[in-house]
Amino acid sequence: MSSAQSNGLPVYRTTIRDEWIDYNGHLSEAYYVLIFGFTSDQLMVHLGMDAEYRQRTGCSLYTVEAHIRYLLEVQAEAEVEVVPQIVTAGDKKLHLAYEMYSAGDLVATEEILALHVGGEPVASRLFPDDVRERIEQARAAHDASTIPSWIGRAIG
Repeated sequence: MSSAQSNGLPVYRTTIRDEWIDYNGHLSEAYYVLIFGFTSDQLMVHLGMDAEYRQRTGCSLYTVEAHIRYLLEVQAEAEVEVVPQIVTAGDKKLHLAYEMYSAGDLVATEEILALHVGGEPVASRLFPDDVRERIEQARAAHDASTIPSWIGRAIG
């Protein structure tokens, strides 16, 4: 992982492992999801929802909807980076956009709707003030007009 940031959020970086390569000779679809998931983990830590937070509050982010576009093949040992962006935020939810790059090429995207949940029974919960402030700081760090054109697309 890197501490480099884009749009006020940390960029996730990794190297594609041989065991992530499928029978077609490129990154298997499951591992795109894994890499995007690691990006979410890093984002949660950045926003103050780390392991200690989850232990203390019983709350976490749950992905309730995701849309992935596989644009270019990624080979073994390639370096990839995922640039996250908060598209919109509410009292209990985040709409996120992730762009995965390899050698400067956009290779995949993921759009996520995540809810802040916790408690018994498990239900959506308001973000605490400190987390909400970090979310707003991250959103303020980028121009809202830079929302990717692929956000909100339907499968077709």
